[in-house]
Amino acid sequence: MEEFHKVRRLPPYVFEQVNRLKANARAGGADIIDLGMGNPDLPTPKSIVDKLCDVVRDPRTHRYSSSKGIPGLRRAQAAYYARRFGVKLNPDTQVVATLGSKEGFANMAQAITAPGDVVLCPDPTYPIHAFGFLMAGGVIRSMAVKPDDSFFVALDRAIRHSIPKPLALILNYPSNPTAYVATLDFYKEAVAQARKHDIIILSDLAYSEIYFDGTPPPSVLEVPGAMDVAVEFTSMSKTFSMPGWRMGFAVGNERLIAALTRVKSYLDYGAFTPIQVAAAAALNGDGSEIEDVRNVYRRRRDVLVESFGKAGWQVPPPAATMFAWVPVPEAFKPLGSLEFSKILVEKADVAVAPGIGFGEQGDDYVRIALVENEHRIRQAARNIKRFLASADETMHNVIPLNARR
Repeated sequence: MEEFHKVRRLPPYVFEQVNRLKANARAGGADIIDLGMGNPDLPTPKSIVDKLCDVVRDPRTHRYSSSKGIPGLRRAQAAYYARRFGVKLNPDTQVVATLGSKEGFANMAQAITAPGDVVLCPDPTYPIHAFGFLMAGGVIRSMAVKPDDSFFVALDRAIRHSIPKPLALILNYPSNPTAYVATLDFYKEAVAQARKHDIIILSDLAYSEIYFDGTPPPSVLEVPGAMDVAVEFTSMSKTFSMPGWRMGFAVGNERLIAALTRVKSYLDYGAFTPIQVAAAAALNGDGSEIEDVRNVYRRRRDVLVESFGKAGWQVPPPAATMFAWVPVPEAFKPLGSLEFSKILVEKADVAVAPGIGFGEQGDDYVRIALVENEHRIRQAARNIKRFLASADETMHNVIPLNARR
C-alpha cells in the first residue's frame, strides 16, 4: 500500500534500527548499557513532585487547561528570562507554554510554513529541526553547525543561492548533538543578518542550564533587536529532569508567538494543570535543583572521557549538554555510524546513537548520552576495551558483508 504524502517526505528513522537490535539483545538476556537516547534517568526533584501532588488533589485542576499556558506559568517563565538573561518578556504576548520544545518547534513550522518555503537548518542537528518543516511542506537547505566564521560564510552563500529567499534560520546552541556553544557575539552577527535579509530566527535553547565550564550559555534574545526576528524554545526536560512531564516554552517575537498560539489552540488544551503549577514552582525556585543536575552530568562527563580514553576510544569533552559527540574509531569509519552502532550493541552490549540520524554530515560520529550512572559508564568502557581489542577480527568478519562507503 502506498504511503501517505507527508510520510513519504520523511527519511527513514535510523535510530529505530539500533533500538530494534537493543530490544532483541535484551530479550535474549544481554545487559545492554544504553547511552543512546537522551532520556534523563535522574528523578524529578522532590519539591516539584510534592507540588504536583498537592495541586492534583484539587478537582478543579482536573478540567481542561489553557493551551498557551496558565498565567502563573507564563509569568514564571518571563521572570526566569529576566533573571537568567536580562531579557524582558510580556507573559501575555511573548510567552507560550508548549508540550516540550519538540512540539513547539513542530507547531511553529505548521504555523509559519507555506509549501516550498526554504528553511536553513544545521547539519548535523536534532531531527525535529528539519522534520518539522518537511512535514509542513518546507524545503531544507543544510547549514554548517560550528558557530564561527565558517557559519556566516555558509549563511551568506545560502541566502544568495536560495530560491525563494529563506524563510527561517534554525539555531541550536548548546547544540544537540555536537555540544557546540555559541557566544553572544555570534548571536549578534546572526541577528544582524536576519534583520538585513528579513529572515526569522528559531533558536533551540533546551540545554541552557547544562554547561560545565562556568560560563552560562547566552540567549539570542539578549541581542538588541533580536525580538524583531527571533523566537526561542526552551524545555524543562533536562534542566529539571522532567522529560515525561512534557513542559517547554516558546518566547520572543509577538507575531510569531501569536501564530504558534493560534495553531495550538486548535490542537490541544495544554498540559495538565497540576503539571503547569508544579513547573511554575520549579521556575520560581532558588535554582538549587538545576545546580544539582548540572553537577551530576559534569561528573558523568568526566568519567566518560577518562574511562573511554583509557579503553582506547578518545572522547572530546563536551562543554555543555548531556551528550558527547564522538568520532567513530578509525578502524570502523568505513562502515559508517549506523553499522558501527549496530556492532557496538552486538559485540559490546553498549548502545549509542548513530550520527547519520542527525544529518549526512554526522556519519563519522556517534552521540553518547550521559544517561547512565558512573558505575555503568565505567562498565561500558570495560566492554568497549574488550571490543576494540578484537577490532581486526571484527572488521575482517564484517567488511565483506557490508559495502564500504
